[in-house]
Amino acid sequence: MVRASDAAIKPKLFVISAPSGSGKTTIARELLKRHPDMLFSVSATTRPKREFETEGTDYFFLSKKQFEEYIHRGRLVEWEQIYGDYYGTLTSEVDKALQQGKSMLFDIDVKGALSIKRHYPQESMLIFIKPPSIEVLTERLTNRKTENPDAMLRRLERVPMELEQAKEFDVCVVNDDLTKAVNAIDEIIFHTLSTPV
Repeated sequence: MVRASDAAIKPKLFVISAPSGSGKTTIARELLKRHPDMLFSVSATTRPKREFETEGTDYFFLSKKQFEEYIHRGRLVEWEQIYGDYYGTLTSEVDKALQQGKSMLFDIDVKGALSIKRHYPQESMLIFIKPPSIEVLTERLTNRKTENPDAMLRRLERVPMELEQAKEFDVCVVNDDLTKAVNAIDEIIFHTLSTPV
């Protein structure tokens, strides 16, 4: 596929959100392979680092005190406390990308996505990933084996709220087939970036 020329590209913030287990992180990784010039928004969090995660690549891992200082100083474009841990996006990272003319891809929760849209209404494209069903979502979370039963229950309890927020997004894609979902979002990105400035 022929991509838009650099001259035609206006940097955009592509924000992918979904209930946990919907495949948004896998989709985001595939999209970044197809768009190597696009930056990935690395969130800050206070949750413990998982064995396979890398500082500055997967997350910026902060202490609770550090994170609350960032909140106090207004250094986060969005933040939320989920399952007892803080998550947020550094304003400096987003502004730097836009100033450099770089588009950015986000993999964040639904409330964070809506906050990005409020702060950057012209630059943001919100994409909601829907699971085929709650049953499939539960199965994916179970097979992932990254949470204990209590944590998984808390994630499932958020699903109705998250699905309700989908109507606030610019587009919704059902992930019943990973390749089809990635292709659908890739087309959205291509057409968005191909729109003349």
